[in-house]
Amino acid sequence: MQSKQARMRELVQILNRAGKAYYQEDREIMSNYEYDALYDELQTLESETGTVLSNSPTVQVGWEAVDALPKEAHARPMLSLDKTKDREALRSFIGEHKTLLSWKMDGLTIVLTYRGGELYKAVTRGNGTVGEVVTANARKFKNLPLRISYQGELVLRGEAIITYSDFEKINEEIEDADARYKNPRNLCSGSVRQLNNEITARRNVRFYAFALVSAEGVDFQNSHHEQMDWLASLGFEAVEYLIVTGETLDKAMEYFSHQVMKNDFPSDGLVAIYDDIAYGESLGSTAKFPRNAYAFKWADEIRETTLKEMEWSASRTGLINPVAIFEPVELEGTTVSRASVHNISIVKELKLGIGDQIEVYKANMIIPQIARNLTESGTLEIPKECPVCHGEAVIRQENDVESLYCINQECPAKKIKSFTLFVSRDAMNIDGLSEASLEKFIARGFLKDFGDLYELSRYEDEIVQMEGFGQKSYDNLIASIEKSRKTTLPRVLYSLGILNVGLANAKLICKAFSYDLEAIRKAEAEEISAIDGIGPVIAKSLTEYFRDPEHERMLDHLLTHLEIEQVVVEDAQVFAGMNFVITGSVHHFANRAEVKELIESKGGKVTGSVTSKTNYLINNDTTSNSSKNKKARELGIPVISEEEFMAMYETEKEE
Repeated sequence: MQSKQARMRELVQILNRAGKAYYQEDREIMSNYEYDALYDELQTLESETGTVLSNSPTVQVGWEAVDALPKEAHARPMLSLDKTKDREALRSFIGEHKTLLSWKMDGLTIVLTYRGGELYKAVTRGNGTVGEVVTANARKFKNLPLRISYQGELVLRGEAIITYSDFEKINEEIEDADARYKNPRNLCSGSVRQLNNEITARRNVRFYAFALVSAEGVDFQNSHHEQMDWLASLGFEAVEYLIVTGETLDKAMEYFSHQVMKNDFPSDGLVAIYDDIAYGESLGSTAKFPRNAYAFKWADEIRETTLKEMEWSASRTGLINPVAIFEPVELEGTTVSRASVHNISIVKELKLGIGDQIEVYKANMIIPQIARNLTESGTLEIPKECPVCHGEAVIRQENDVESLYCINQECPAKKIKSFTLFVSRDAMNIDGLSEASLEKFIARGFLKDFGDLYELSRYEDEIVQMEGFGQKSYDNLIASIEKSRKTTLPRVLYSLGILNVGLANAKLICKAFSYDLEAIRKAEAEEISAIDGIGPVIAKSLTEYFRDPEHERMLDHLLTHLEIEQVVVEDAQVFAGMNFVITGSVHHFANRAEVKELIESKGGKVTGSVTSKTNYLINNDTTSNSSKNKKARELGIPVISEEEFMAMYETEKEE
């Protein structure tokens, strides 16, 4: 008994660490297959011992939301679903009940609230009890109606997703392979939880409704089917579903199992929910699961094969990624022979060794992964040197994950990939410099730092004679380099290849420091992490980069060759220190939320009720006897119309 309980404590710790990484930090430290196996083992042990630990993931719904976004409690807790990979278990659940069977989409669950026909609020699932408010970002979802015909309060749930095709397009635009996103689910989660909704808009996030929580005064004939049709009539895209019973399940499963291979969206299974709303609610729920719904997860197609070698791939950050090479096998209709192992921690957990018999599968039927190692020889040697420069390679641990790094600052792999990012479209946008050409220039000693690119004309005679070049190619390259001299500060900051600093983050940082590079170079981590959308991880990367004397020297050299566009920063804080309340309808804005966004972007605050701290109440019906107007008059607070507010804004801006 004691050994079982010790194993339970170990499993709880492992699973909670993996769950936190996946749900809160948008990273993966183990495969879904491995997580499910450990979760099932924990459930079995809990059943056998009759003991459930207080922090067990079998009784906890999720993880705390991060602090970067406002938190809000859900009106109704969002429980997880009990799940199975056994079709007969699903059939037993359905029985003779009319049941909706739909896709279990793999994205980020969102709760939407509409009031007066307009989107009022959007909150992430969070831990099931408390989520993060992402209303401004939800307004940028590609297919979400901002206005609907129904005027009462509507609360619904759905999944925000990024399609495979959009995921691939976004990754194709990132020329630096190391900076590409790992999967659509993580990209979607990061896109929805941005503090800058311009980024959300660019990511083509879509929303698919899967459940109606409440709608005042609407009779749905006690049917979830009627609810879904009603949501579709309002303009929402709903998750595709079929109505089944236990007898018709096989035909429906045949459709879903074939269609999942054709879908453009990630799905990790199906969801079954009884159509009879009253019956389903009468069943109640356990501490974690509702009893009216059940999840079916695809049984992964697994093939056994032999691990032939481990390829170690160096990146511009120095990270050396392990990639397993195995005897080719057929999986989900394609031949696969490679799978990323991600990091040293996973290598050790799998106890890998060359020649081991391993089982491989495709996560969500897309990404090849190692499910488990049947041999577990543990004989794989972790390299002590970089595969490219043969300099020292060391294992570093960050956030409980061990990874291998090359510590040679002059490593050609680092240089080649750094220069590849520097010349890419979103950075300095220099055409005519492929990775192969950069490799040749670096090998010949033409390029030691970024500033050397602007001095390539010193080597004209040699470059013209190089294979793949000629006078015309050389002239085109030099013209492209010359054109790139005139650029913007965000491009320069991004092009430096600072760990975790993408173009969007570079724009936020530059704007926050009024496009003053010297201020950015001297900034402390606390100043940078205080910027909306920039956390302590990015702040640490940035400050560490600029504290390195060699980086400072390289940047100074580069700056002698650039003409950075000067940005005139407006005094954007015209409402600094002012508190507003907005009520009633608006005419010059799409809705009150847009007025709120303008005020907050200019340094002001918007609250929901009139108090002694309120400076202005905005109400187009200035003479009404509404409660807010009365309160404002009692406190001597000006009640201004939308036109008066706009005139005040223009006056403040001019001053």
